[in-house]
Amino acid sequence: MADVYKALDDETRRLILDGLAARDGQTLFEICTTLTVRHGIGSSRQAISQHLAVLEDAGLVTSERRGRTKLHHFDPAPLAEIHRRWPQTTKDSSCD
Repeated sequence: MADVYKALDDETRRLILDGLAARDGQTLFEICTTLTVRHGIGSSRQAISQHLAVLEDAGLVTSERRGRTKLHHFDPAPLAEIHRRWPQTTKDSSCD
């Protein structure tokens, strides 16, 4: 689970996940383009590939090859595991 926290600790990786959650199955080129156009992030393809590797190691992203194309997919399962870790309370948990 530490890998998930580490992966989520970086803003660029969170933006990548947001993009994949909005439209799953993107190529590296599509991810880089979205980061540049929508968020003004001008990282190299190699840097974005490294971010994707961290997300894959954490289980938040999976990838598949279709011919020469590699598609990336968001996997929310590790986030659901984090959510299950803390029990839901019905009381108002604010401090008095």
